[in-house]
Amino acid sequence: MSYSVGQVAGFAGVTVRTLHHYDAIGLLVPTGRSHAGHRRYGDADLDRLQQILFYRELGFPLEQVAALLDDPDADPRAHLRRQHDLLTARIERLQKMAAAVEQAMEARTMGINLTPEEKFEVFGDFDPDQYQEEVQERWGDTDAYRQSRERTASYTKEDWQRIQREADELTRRFVALMEAGEPADSEAAMDAAEDHRRGISRNHYDCGHEMHTCLGEMYVADERFTRNIDQARPGLAAYMRDAILANAVRHTA
Repeated sequence: MSYSVGQVAGFAGVTVRTLHHYDAIGLLVPTGRSHAGHRRYGDADLDRLQQILFYRELGFPLEQVAALLDDPDADPRAHLRRQHDLLTARIERLQKMAAAVEQAMEARTMGINLTPEEKFEVFGDFDPDQYQEEVQERWGDTDAYRQSRERTASYTKEDWQRIQREADELTRRFVALMEAGEPADSEAAMDAAEDHRRGISRNHYDCGHEMHTCLGEMYVADERFTRNIDQARPGLAAYMRDAILANAVRHTA
């Protein structure tokens, strides 16, 4: 049996354009062609597409998906085991996501003991108290919230300025990596993600890799966060999320 690109798109719930793109980059090249030269997909192609979509759902960049699927030492059962483990871990992360505190919101709203003039000096036209009520409602009962409150309660204007400089420098670093064409799962991007995680742990609350991936998910799940992060460069939120995920896999594999 073989199937047209339109049929496969319908089966998999993807667009024809997506399948054309996968073909163009060599990720999913159909094994057959019709007499008229149209793409025809066989059962093995559908199996590979299923694997691709599993990994994409887990947030893996296309380059990493290709590397995983083309690994000569891996067999289909190994892929299934890996995906099962990753899906299980993701379910656990999503269940705990309510306890995760997004850095840009929490760092600027919890325990900031500054005068209005100092807030403007540190944060510009961003109001660090804007989301205080929402933060309290969503995360007020979490250890991360309490820990951050305790740490930041004594922070001075100079402390917040230092934290802001660190955040701005890390943003510039991620943007530079994107503009240089570095994949999100490259060593440089994963190192930047690790420094991002360590900065949260150093300045706010203990942030393990599991919680860090929750933050990465929130960068793209909530349009407010995406819009804020993407001000530096369109697509930055998704790039950071992918780098954070790749870094977590690197440290937990």
